[in-house]
Amino acid sequence: MKKNAEKPINVLILALPETAGSALYGMVDVLSATGNLWQTLVRSGDESKCFRVRILSPLEQAFTCGHGIPVNPQVSIADDPTADIVILPEIWVGPDDSLRGRYPTLIEWLRRKYAEGVELYSACSGSILLAETGLLDGRAATSHWGYADLFRTQYPKVRFDPASNLVYADDTGRIVTAGGTTSWHDLALHIIARHASPGDALHIAKVYLLKWHPEGQLPYTGLVRRTPHADSTAKRCENWLTGHFREIDAIRQLLEEIDVPERSLKRRFKAATGSTLIEYLQNLRIEEAKRLLEQGELPIDEVSEAVGYLDISFFRRLFKRLTGLAPGQYRRMFQPLQQAR
Repeated sequence: MKKNAEKPINVLILALPETAGSALYGMVDVLSATGNLWQTLVRSGDESKCFRVRILSPLEQAFTCGHGIPVNPQVSIADDPTADIVILPEIWVGPDDSLRGRYPTLIEWLRRKYAEGVELYSACSGSILLAETGLLDGRAATSHWGYADLFRTQYPKVRFDPASNLVYADDTGRIVTAGGTTSWHDLALHIIARHASPGDALHIAKVYLLKWHPEGQLPYTGLVRRTPHADSTAKRCENWLTGHFREIDAIRQLLEEIDVPERSLKRRFKAATGSTLIEYLQNLRIEEAKRLLEQGELPIDEVSEAVGYLDISFFRRLFKRLTGLAPGQYRRMFQPLQQAR
């Protein structure tokens, strides 16, 4: 589907009471401006309307979404409006919440629209709604990195990718999920490039100062997250490692501290937290290394030693694997945010 000045592409953007207003209205604004705002600014005179954008909701009356932002839907699910594209923007949902059974009519409508040939896009936690439809089962998808555990426990059939910023469910590209929060920028540019033209996407990026995020989500990911569980021994391990992760032989000391057979302890920890003891230790160490890189000028070899790694080559490899960036790149990316304070 490429742009046609006489027949713009029909886009429906879903709005729910849980929807984040910034993503909702940001997508409405950017897509509505495609083909005309740049042309107006440079006075080219060749304006066109690439997308016909409307807000869709299961609710027929006006309501407020996240943070009390007003929404006045133009069409409802009951209207069964025409669509080429349906976009599910970010919704406010906790990492331990569930959407099971919350919007059955919407879920069935999404399934039917996909079967009719409509293309489905989601930004951030909008992919949780897509997972509810079952359309992501056996397929790759992403969302905000904070929902990794939610997908692992509630949607185990989905091949969740917390690193990438855009993920194609399959080779057709008819379902695309985007990562965390402002990844709707990347999603909007992808939609414009695919359905209008790459030139239009470039123009919109320049007008709105939108930045593509080739680095993906790893540099922004919080590596240390406490998974709720009831295993008191695993909690003791988490607490001990949090206080002693800088120790060179932290795992050996932990095994001596916790009076449980090694194989049993490792199995219980993995079952309770979703990660191995060594993975948890590595996450603690690299999270601390990130903090040191953000806040000071400590040489990288000293950062490595400060978090428990005497082998700087191993530290560099591990840091890049977990963050997607070399330590020096990470410092250049995030230190200006600290300096701005």
